[in-house]
Amino acid sequence: MPDVVPGTIVAMGGLSPDLLRFAISLADAERPRVAILPTAQADDDWGIVRMYEMLAGIDADLAHVRLFGIPEDPRGRIAAADVVLVCGGNTANMLAVWRVHGVDEELEAAWRRGAVLGGWSAGANCWFECSVSDSFGVGLRALDDGVGLLPGSFCPHFDGEPERRPTYARLVREGMAPGIACDDAAAAVYRGTELEEVVSVADGSTAYRIAPGSEEPLEARLLA
Repeated sequence: MPDVVPGTIVAMGGLSPDLLRFAISLADAERPRVAILPTAQADDDWGIVRMYEMLAGIDADLAHVRLFGIPEDPRGRIAAADVVLVCGGNTANMLAVWRVHGVDEELEAAWRRGAVLGGWSAGANCWFECSVSDSFGVGLRALDDGVGLLPGSFCPHFDGEPERRPTYARLVREGMAPGIACDDAAAAVYRGTELEEVVSVADGSTAYRIAPGSEEPLEARLLA
């Protein structure tokens, strides 16, 4: 069998059209085929339209993959994509629906063949073993059953929601795996399972390496 070439994951702290476009630019294709997965938003029509509007004019073939209602070959459509973009929303609900349809397995297969995977909030949480999530109601909790392509934990919205920073620090002190947090305008870029760089679309926004009792800001490359 040929060697496995793990792909790229762009874990975004918050929603940014520029970060989404950056993720698409990493695809190894002249005109990338982009699959939009709005599962975390329950395939909300307005959210889908907003994605197309944000990516209007980009040199790529865009399509969205619905899992609610009657799905139309979601695994096959993901298998044909060069880039998969996952919307924010409810991480826990999204993972449950993915597993019913085998989408989690298809996303892993896409990553192993070298595709670009990315997204914000829930669309970043999902790639890690565990994450900080509001999926279960008011307040933040640990979610410990992500797809697990990336080791450790993740926290989005680090500068956008005041409870994110203290909650993540507490959860890691209490035994949650150490990991990475991203401000809303920043993204952590992984090649395979290694953090390659942090990119940002706003001065002062970055990512942080979180361990018990420590928070290390990482240098971010400001995208033009």
